[in-house]
Formats: sequence, structure tokens, C-alpha cells
Amino acid sequence: MVSETQDNSAGDAAPAVRLRITEIFHSLQGESRTVGIPTTFIRLTGCPLRCGYCDSAYAFEGGEWMSLDQVLFNVVSKDCHYVTVTGGEPLAQKGCFPLLSRLCDLGYQVSLETSGSIDITKVDPRVMKVMDLKTPGSGEEAKNCYENIKWLQNSDQVKFVICSRDDYLWACNKLVEYDLPSQYEILFQAVHNDLEDRVLAEWILEDRLPVRLQIQLHKFLWGDLPGK
Repeated sequence: MVSETQDNSAGDAAPAVRLRITEIFHSLQGESRTVGIPTTFIRLTGCPLRCGYCDSAYAFEGGEWMSLDQVLFNVVSKDCHYVTVTGGEPLAQKGCFPLLSRLCDLGYQVSLETSGSIDITKVDPRVMKVMDLKTPGSGEEAKNCYENIKWLQNSDQVKFVICSRDDYLWACNKLVEYDLPSQYEILFQAVHNDLEDRVLAEWILEDRLPVRLQIQLHKFLWGDLPGK
């Protein structure tokens, strides 16, 4: 098996793009602006973060190496206009960048779910990004790349996954520090089984925050089943 960047051809041909894929599946979007819309998900393997609440730890290792053409063929077979590239942390694989561009070239409505820990400047501008800012409760606050904020577009979304009241107050401070609500749509999401959605909703209403409460639809429909 060749490595991710190795090419069998001679000369100056560009290396073949290969990606390590955990799963490609068709489901309803459970989060973000397109919640409830049928979507094809491409879950890339690997992540440099270890958030305490992670619900996709099965994507940290394993997976199957696929060529870019194989991934695209699989997506086309799903016959679905919306495509979400997720992980793990999809941008940890260099092949994610050409994958995003090729999906856009094919006319798909493409979104990217990223942890906010990796430079997003090379992401195709046609892609709608949903970028986390990791709270202290995640255990990975130090990995936030705040420089990414200025490279977001107005169509992008910033997500805070909130474990506790302390996380909520931290997120409120970041809203003000970076003037986020005036530029991007903001998502607040309670950590499943750690903070009640109702409690987070009451805090948002009490403080009149200009944010969207996000409840993970797929977990209400299918629980924690992979591939849903």
C-alpha cells in the first residue's frame, strides 16, 4: 500500500490524494443551520484533540484508505444534494482540502465541521464552516486557534459545546471579546447528560443572548448509534 502522499507514477505528476475514511453514510443533519435536512456525511478518521465529551471517539483510529475518486463515487451514489465533511477532525488530513473543493465543483451544498484547532485559511470559500471554540470543560481550551475567527465568512457558524455554568459564562465572554454575534451565527449546545437543554435555554433567555440553541436531533432519533 502506498502512503497518503506517495504517487506510483513517474515525473512531475501531482501526488494522488488519498483519505482515511471511518464512514460515509446518509442521514438527517442533526445540527447547525441545515438541521433535519437529508445529508451525506463523510467522516474522516483521526483527531489531535481528546475532548472529554466526544461522541465520535470511534473515529480516532482505524478507518479505510480511499482515493479521492472512490470517496466521490460513494457520495454520488447517495444521490443527496447536501454533504457534510466531519470527523474526528477532518482538517488533520491534508486530503480534506481537495475533497472539499471537488465536492463544491460537483455542485453539492458542502459544510465542514471542524474543531477550530487547525488553520482554516485553505478551506474552499464555497464551503460553509461550522467551527467550534472549545470551552474549558472540554479539556482542550488551549488548542483553540483564535486566529481562525478572522478568516470565517458571514455564512459560517461558531459553535460552543457547553458542559456547565462556568462554560456558559466563558462562552458569553468570548461572544463579547470577539464580537461574534455581529458577524456569524452562534450555536450553543449542551453536553448530552451533563447539562440539561432546558437549563441552557433558560440561561440564554435570561441573558437575551443573540444565539441559537442547538439540540442534537440525531441523538433524539437514534441515540448514540454510529452512522446516524
